[in-house]
Amino acid sequence: MSTEEAVRTEGEATGRTGLGLVAATALVMGSVIGTGVFVLPVSFAAYGPISLLGFALAAVGAIALALTFGALARRLPARGGPYAYARAAFGPAAGFSAAWFYWITAWVSRSAMVVGWVIYVQVFINKDGDAWFSILIGLVGLWLPAWINLSGVKNMATVQVTTTLLKSIPLVFISIGLFFIEPANLEPFIVGGTGPIAAIVATMALAVFAYLGVETASIAAARVRNPRRNVPLASLFGTLACSVVYLLSTFVIMGTVSNSQLRAPGAQPFVLSFDAIFGGSWAGYAVAVAAIISGFGAINGWTMVCAEMSKAAADQGLFPQKFADQSRNGVPAFGIIFSTGLSSVLLVVAYLGQSGAGVFNVVVLLAGLSASVPYFLSALALIKASLNKKARTETSHWRIDGAVATVAGLFSLLIVYGAFTAQDTRWDLLALAVVACLGGLAMYWRMRRHLHGETG
Repeated sequence: MSTEEAVRTEGEATGRTGLGLVAATALVMGSVIGTGVFVLPVSFAAYGPISLLGFALAAVGAIALALTFGALARRLPARGGPYAYARAAFGPAAGFSAAWFYWITAWVSRSAMVVGWVIYVQVFINKDGDAWFSILIGLVGLWLPAWINLSGVKNMATVQVTTTLLKSIPLVFISIGLFFIEPANLEPFIVGGTGPIAAIVATMALAVFAYLGVETASIAAARVRNPRRNVPLASLFGTLACSVVYLLSTFVIMGTVSNSQLRAPGAQPFVLSFDAIFGGSWAGYAVAVAAIISGFGAINGWTMVCAEMSKAAADQGLFPQKFADQSRNGVPAFGIIFSTGLSSVLLVVAYLGQSGAGVFNVVVLLAGLSASVPYFLSALALIKASLNKKARTETSHWRIDGAVATVAGLFSLLIVYGAFTAQDTRWDLLALAVVACLGGLAMYWRMRRHLHGETG
């Protein structure tokens, strides 16, 4: 049996029960709309309103990625998403690389999400931003979703759907802010002395974090009913909805809050915007609660995604067997606990260097950098599939698929460039990317017999 047939068989054998289209779309939206939408306006403020162009281009790239994963899911509805696609297209070594870096992306992203979550929790407690108290709050934000995931997929899905519905309330009300925009708040168009191209690329690199999760339905394909239909639809619908929400809310915030306010230490953009729109402090407190719920839902979803990725790799001998073992509740408990521990360590390390939005930006860039590898490999996998002679005779969509995959691949390369040129680049944490590569080589060396055995 070929590598692609093995992956396809796995997906078809395990993908008949589980999440429906609504729950799968909620998983995508819940994983994508987390803390990024509530914190990124502060990150963008360093560049000015020109960042909206970067965000819009990032939306185009994210939609291309969603279409890429949707097209691949129709061809290969298997658990593992980027890992499964890279493995089927280019063999076990590529599959391992995609799995390794996406696994890193998943637990690094949770660290970034919990930093943004802490910013809004501190509307109510730890208002002076004491670093150690912030770390303690962040650890609660990491381990409580881990406990929910350990209790079973049903509980995880219930929390995901509920938090997705609740988080939509402030994101709907933010549209009222269109009537309160002050043109003076959108000037100057570029701040910080950065050139327009550099500013756009840098904000695209930051915005990537906001779209991490467009592929979550494909990763959990084995737990999605009718994955050939529901995974592509959930990926597309979820990404389109998130793009509208992101661009609208960011524009309203920049138009209702001055750039100097957004750049102030500890700024909470949605709180400032809602206070400006509705007056008083009650609106700000209400939206802070919504941001806390939103962030919690995203962390909850990414806890499952991270564990599912490592389990899919372990099932094929790419990761140690412990990651594949399931508990009595039917979840990969070791993967949940181990990845949450790594997120906790990164949280502490990040807070020791900076605070507030500074911590958020650094971890966000690190997450985007690691995500670029599985994204690029997935794009190449679809390009290869589109050029396949059999694919060209069986479907008329191969040209569209190839064009979409090309856009997604270019977007992945821009992520890398932007991460190394952004204002908040911290070379000590980017050095962790090198450590991650070395760790991947060590793991590959350890598991190489399984890899070679699979191809033989």
